[in-house]
Amino acid sequence: MTGNGALGIGLIGAGPVAQAIHVPHLAALSDRLHVAHVMDVDAETAETVASWLGPETRHGTSMEALLADDAVDVVAICSPHAFHVEQAESAIRAGVRAVLVEKPLATTTEDAERLAAVAREHGVPVIVGAMHTYDPAYLEASRHWGDLPDTARHIRSVIQLPANARFAGLATQLLSAPGGPPPRDLSDPTQRSAAIHGTLLGLAIHDIPLLRRFLPQIEGVDSAGALSPFGYRVIAHGPDGRTAELIGHIGTSWRPEWTFEVWGTDTSLRVEFPPSYVRAGSALASIGTRTFGPYVHNGYDGEWLHLADLATGAAAPRYPFDELVADLVYANDLASRAAKMGAAA
Repeated sequence: MTGNGALGIGLIGAGPVAQAIHVPHLAALSDRLHVAHVMDVDAETAETVASWLGPETRHGTSMEALLADDAVDVVAICSPHAFHVEQAESAIRAGVRAVLVEKPLATTTEDAERLAAVAREHGVPVIVGAMHTYDPAYLEASRHWGDLPDTARHIRSVIQLPANARFAGLATQLLSAPGGPPPRDLSDPTQRSAAIHGTLLGLAIHDIPLLRRFLPQIEGVDSAGALSPFGYRVIAHGPDGRTAELIGHIGTSWRPEWTFEVWGTDTSLRVEFPPSYVRAGSALASIGTRTFGPYVHNGYDGEWLHLADLATGAAAPRYPFDELVADLVYANDLASRAAKMGAAA
């Protein structure tokens, strides 16, 4: 922790998400948080990102060196999915105050449960970077929606965005642009199945915790299709007759839409989220005729501020680890069911 009381952040992985999202957001929260150490397997990337942050920011290719750095209080895992659990576990055992793990928490339920056990044993809070669950407008709406989670009949999630590289390029001067999705022959059942599975876990996963709030259990997937060049359209239902429609598409359009809607017996919810790479404040949420937001901070700010409170003992975890594991199980189940249905379509 610095002299002004700001917590030191160790970034494990300094790719496009860290460069275009986390570094700018942390810079705007410098009274509470600052990047103390940047680690990346590419030494030049680590050095360059650290140079943006000032001469006191250390850098390197060693996670062990980052975890041994006394200036690091909190760790953010921004590496490829397969390394999340191992790196988070190492950070917890090294005695950091709190850990942020980018989506997904793990690739398997077993790994997530193992990480949960380690976190509980050492008393280190862990959050997942599902930024919409920390959005101030969404959280304020949750205080006013009453019994909507119980009375919801239909849920609709729409994510329509231009390619990440276009937004990321505006957000910062990236060292390397995010790679596009691999070309797939969607007429081939195997490739179509893989495309649906991958896009749900890569794009829909942002709002899976929101979906699970209103559709707690998936009984079946009624239809699933892959959209070109990158996307999905899925319709699912629960055991009590409620339904959900998920549409996600990344293409060439410059008119983005990121909406989450719920219709219940007596009321409805609509949340309009800003695109991930745009610092435009919070979402705009409405319940019936009541409106909440937009607020100054967005969901990324919200998750970092909550992490700072967790690290200093000023707050309890908003989402217990059991909920984080349940979100992962739900996401994997939905992706597997949709991929199977999409292959047969």
